[in-house]
Amino acid sequence: MKKLTLLLVLLLLLYMSTGFFVVKPYEVGVIKRFGKFVKEVPPGLNYHLPAPIETVIIPDVTKVRRVELGFETLGNSSKIRLIPNESLMLTGDENLVDVQLIVQYRVKSPRDFLFNVRDPDAVVKQALESATRHVVGTREIDRVLTYGRDDVERETALLVQKILDSYKSGIHVITVQLQDVYPPAQVVASFNDVAAAREDKEKFINEAEGYQNDILPKARGEAEKILKEAEAYRASRVARAEGDVARFLAIYEEYKDSKDVTRTRLYLEMMETVLADKKLIIADSSDGLLKFLPLNDYISLQAK
Repeated sequence: MKKLTLLLVLLLLLYMSTGFFVVKPYEVGVIKRFGKFVKEVPPGLNYHLPAPIETVIIPDVTKVRRVELGFETLGNSSKIRLIPNESLMLTGDENLVDVQLIVQYRVKSPRDFLFNVRDPDAVVKQALESATRHVVGTREIDRVLTYGRDDVERETALLVQKILDSYKSGIHVITVQLQDVYPPAQVVASFNDVAAAREDKEKFINEAEGYQNDILPKARGEAEKILKEAEAYRASRVARAEGDVARFLAIYEEYKDSKDVTRTRLYLEMMETVLADKKLIIADSSDGLLKFLPLNDYISLQAK
């Protein structure tokens, strides 16, 4: 009887010991009691009542999961398989475009992730396709193909997160990345021509702006130089005119006081200037003015 009791105790201890479990640093333990959520437990050594009373699920909450749209990577190789029924989308200006992209996500709420979502990848893919078609459908094809790609990624990520939150999926979207965006194969050549023309346009605009940036400062500098020279010339002429006026007024005042002397002095100063390089004979006259005759011209007349 004692042996049986001891055996039962040992079996009970062994049964109870099956409730111990270890949660790794990158995991979270989720305990269920008869299939119903009880609590979450942190990393470390933990315990739950043995099955079938309680069970534990330990998801990796740091793992980055990936979902592809418009294509499928084949195994571990770099080869892909296109899925046209997913990638072909209608833009806001009623053009068709092939869009291939991926979304990366991780677990935000282990409870919601385990109990509210049966197939997380499928839910994320459906949300991604719905959000992408909505975002692409509100934009012109040029924005989707070229300068609006960042906006498409950002708005798609926000919309996917909003959809997943409405499902209470416990999923956090890390990033949405466009892998490839191109027009349908039938019109690729035409789109390439348009893209080349657009690049040429940008090139010519940049060259024109560069020329403008080069020539305008030079023209402004030349205009400033001419303006400064004109201002300097004006100031010089004004100063000279004012000086001439002052000189004239001063001479006039002297003339009023002594007309004969002043007239003779002015006459001599003028003759000195006009006949500066001549040899002269000076003779007095009855009218009070000195007569000047160039000696060279006088000698020539006498020789004749």
